[in-house]
Amino acid sequence: MEVKPAWWKESVVYQVYWRSFCDTNGDGIGDLQGVIAKLDYIQSLGVTMVWINPFNESPDKDNGYDVSDYYAVMPKAGTMEDFERLVAQTHARGMKVMMDVVVNHTSDRHPWFIESRSSVDNPKRDWYIWRDGKEKETGEKGTAKEPPTNWRSYFNPSCWELDEASGQYYMHSFATEQPDLNWANPELRMEIYTMLRFWLDKGVDGLRLDALALLAKPEIFTDVEEPREIKYLTHNPGLHDFLQEMNREVFRHYDMMTVGEIAFATPETGPLFVDEERGELNTLFHFEVADEMPEWDMLRFKKIQKEWAEALAGRGFGSQFLNNHDHTRQVSRYGNDQDYRVQSAKLLAMMIHTLPGIPYIYQGEEIGMTGVRYETIGDYNDIAMLNKYVEEVGKGKDPAAVFRALQPLSRDNSRTPMQWDTSLHAGFSNVKPWIKVNPNYVEINVEQAEKDSHSVLAFYRELIGLRKSNPVMVYGDFTDISGDDPYLYGYAREHDGTEWIVLLNHSGETRTFTLSNHCLGSDTLQLALVLGNYAETDPEWVMEERTIELRPYEARIYEVLG
Repeated sequence: MEVKPAWWKESVVYQVYWRSFCDTNGDGIGDLQGVIAKLDYIQSLGVTMVWINPFNESPDKDNGYDVSDYYAVMPKAGTMEDFERLVAQTHARGMKVMMDVVVNHTSDRHPWFIESRSSVDNPKRDWYIWRDGKEKETGEKGTAKEPPTNWRSYFNPSCWELDEASGQYYMHSFATEQPDLNWANPELRMEIYTMLRFWLDKGVDGLRLDALALLAKPEIFTDVEEPREIKYLTHNPGLHDFLQEMNREVFRHYDMMTVGEIAFATPETGPLFVDEERGELNTLFHFEVADEMPEWDMLRFKKIQKEWAEALAGRGFGSQFLNNHDHTRQVSRYGNDQDYRVQSAKLLAMMIHTLPGIPYIYQGEEIGMTGVRYETIGDYNDIAMLNKYVEEVGKGKDPAAVFRALQPLSRDNSRTPMQWDTSLHAGFSNVKPWIKVNPNYVEINVEQAEKDSHSVLAFYRELIGLRKSNPVMVYGDFTDISGDDPYLYGYAREHDGTEWIVLLNHSGETRTFTLSNHCLGSDTLQLALVLGNYAETDPEWVMEERTIELRPYEARIYEVLG
């Protein structure tokens, strides 16, 4: 089915986790001036939009996702003038700016929450989720209060925190310092919409909307059988009403792009958020890969891609990513960061940029940066990891074993400083950074990559250039032609008479791929190489037996000539 063209569908988004990108003021923390200083580098990639992680005023309990003032810039990041200059300089280079906005919760230091907790009859009490505790029998001592439900939060064993002054509990889906907003309150919603318009009026071109699946709460809170399965925090009735209202009040009045972080979205529920007839979001992040596929599983990945492609066809547009600030770097988690780091980094790049949807690049991914293994728990900053460590050790588990188990998926794997060069602290800062640099920065850095015409960086630039000049990568129909092979992935993209074949060998061994007649028609197949991740690859291929040998982690794009 024909896809309606739109500028945002043709986007390639580069995510900047600013506190780990470039430090210009010598405090060991990246800043907005650092992003400005590196805009020429970002532009050189060919990307069209720069996504900036939260920079609003914040106590920084969760790296900026705990906002205490929506209208201010935190001093660590810089000033409002810095942000305005960042927008202007990005636009001057022909790129757009995407802002990361947290609307499910605030910091407990936000003036709204301070008012809300000041008394049970404060006008802002209903701006957050407050509930009485349950009576608990305590034997001879009578009764005591316990949390309203047995629900967990993402970061804690309970999503409820007792406020001693009022005797009620407030809900927090994340850290205790991040109380959830009550979206059922119309006054609160209008205040959020006013805030969004404030930033859009400053020239922001896109919004990445955090934790959107959690906005709607149930009318009645009840215990669940399995508290650890936290899907109950999401997709409650009223969610789509809120998003449609947000679209009517804000989005439709701007030439902009919206992407929602939609936890537990499935091919059945996901299209509701991005169906172009419904008026909600442009695109979404689902997490059937990053959250729900701990290590590479080719058959599972193929199934996910096929089901989402079919679900969104003719209805809406998806997004493609394998890592971000919350997920371990893709070459370590889903590739081979040892013997085939360069090849597998390129393979994953080709896959993400040729599958249906908007590709997202997380800073450092384009040079093949890897995850890190720090020596002690004290080296880590990730609040989710630290809380989990305390919880598990508190159960009597061996601290060393708990530490090893938590390391691979720690969010700090992706938060180490950007590796610019071989100088001290990888060129990120001239002082000790807020989080340790990955020791392999001496081998893996931008300076080295710029000197190598076959680097991961050079490959990303080629891929992005292809996307800009070949609509088939954006709008092409998608067909999986590889079946149930657990190592080989092949698919066709076809648009307006152009057909591309993408072939990927996701393994450390040479394997043979067979293309079926069913998919490609004619008896003799002539293909022209568009791009490969090995330097020595035949530019043309005339095949009668329809088999091709792919080297370890080899990736190729062919155009079908006949």
